[in-house]
Amino acid sequence: MRLSGRVVAMAVAGICAAGVAGCGSDDGAAEAFEGESADAIAAKAVEATRDADSMRMQGEISESGQKASIDLAVDQQSNCEGTVTQDGAKAEIRHTGNTLYLKGDEAYWQANLKGQQGSDKIVDKAAGKWVKVPGQEEQLAGMCDKQKLVASLDEDKSERKGMKRDGTADVDGTPAVKLTKKSGGETHTLYVAAEGDPYILKSVVEGGDTPQSTTFSDYGAKVSPEQPSGDEVVDLQEIAGASR
Repeated sequence: MRLSGRVVAMAVAGICAAGVAGCGSDDGAAEAFEGESADAIAAKAVEATRDADSMRMQGEISESGQKASIDLAVDQQSNCEGTVTQDGAKAEIRHTGNTLYLKGDEAYWQANLKGQQGSDKIVDKAAGKWVKVPGQEEQLAGMCDKQKLVASLDEDKSERKGMKRDGTADVDGTPAVKLTKKSGGETHTLYVAAEGDPYILKSVVEGGDTPQSTTFSDYGAKVSPEQPSGDEVVDLQEIAGASR
């Protein structure tokens, strides 16, 4: 289960056109999932994560020389808030009610409007402001759909099959069972909560072309993004039209 390049791309794609947890041994986790295979544990973890009322996902990925990260809290009602960054460009995301807002810095808008007519004027008006995202931009809105987000993270189910139990660990104070798998020059490691619901706590991919680390936390915590005040909001379609 990985933070895919496609998921990151949804967050940083042009809308007009992480913390690493410490790991160590934990005797209490050794008795968890007694007699169950690694595949069965991984399947339970994905199901529990999908069924959780809410979660926070923090991840970092390196791909083709570019680095991107995401820090997003989301619930089953599509309330969400967080940040995405790529190569120094940063954007904040909030989804509340039926409206998605995005606040990108100058670097974000310059990167995403590069080559478009009137881009300089749009960047001046949009940078540092909350922008109402057009409703048709389903890819970006999908970042705030928890079910789709978890499904995209588990898109390649073969990645979590054929894993082996590899002892126990402590992830931010929570006992966990450690599952590992080596494939194609990559080492996949999945940490599953050994107490309470078997949530995914951390997923790591080492080696290969896209090394990454993703942590999952704040399960069940309330997600209450604040709606930006009117003077902080600009309409992207309006300022784009005025710049032509």
